Amino acid sequence: FPVTIGSSASSACGGGGGAGGFNEGTFNVLVGSSYSVVVGAGGTGDSVRGGASSFGPNIALGGGAGRNTGGNPTQQDGGSGGAGYSVLGRAIISGQGNNAGPVVAFSADTVAGGGGAGSVGGTATAAVSGNGGSGMASSISGSSVTYAGGGGGGCVSGFTAGTGGSGGGGNGSDSLNGGAGTVNTGGGGGGAGYLATNRTGGAGGSGIVIISYTGDLRGSGATVTSVGGNTIHTFTTSGTFTA
Repeated sequence: FPVTIGSSASSACGGGGGAGGFNEGTFNVLVGSSYSVVVGAGGTGDSVRGGASSFGPNIALGGGAGRNTGGNPTQQDGGSGGAGYSVLGRAIISGQGNNAGPVVAFSADTVAGGGGAGSVGGTATAAVSGNGGSGMASSISGSSVTYAGGGGGGCVSGFTAGTGGSGGGGNGSDSLNGGAGTVNTGGGGGGAGYLATNRTGGAGGSGIVIISYTGDLRGSGATVTSVGGNTIHTFTTSGTFTA
């Protein structure tokens, strides 16, 4: 029962980065066969979407980039959408994530949060940027862990930046670089202080792929643990699973 968590991206400055996609499903493997496992890298803080994670047919998209008034708006769509001043980033695949918070009329000073796997990004008010959307919890690793939280929105100095969503989302800033998403969670990076000189959005958190099956060890690849009668393979970097 694999869970694939796509990586995320963040903004050059301003909008919170969308979280990577959260994809939980099943996949029947063939004994003696090997399968490529891809763990997506987090997007950099220059309005570029994060990379996808995958195992077999299970794919989790990278998170959409947050952005200011520049950049490529198509990069705002992803596993969850990245926020922006003029374009709403959207979740590309239904069920993997959520849209960014909405664009509002006063968004020259504050901006919405990036979407998370569990909820849409927070809406900005006239003085406070939106928080990142919440992530989703999974117990596939043997304990409950929340993944894929959206990044908080950045803002102009003197206003209040948004906080990152649960599940590794980075905090936004009013004058500094945005906070990075937590590695191996797919958390979105926080938006940087808008109009702040030489500031960038926080990098998105890299993805993770977790494979779990009942019973004793019947495969190889990555870090292997045994919890509650299940054998668990945890990939924090790309590799190969052999059944």
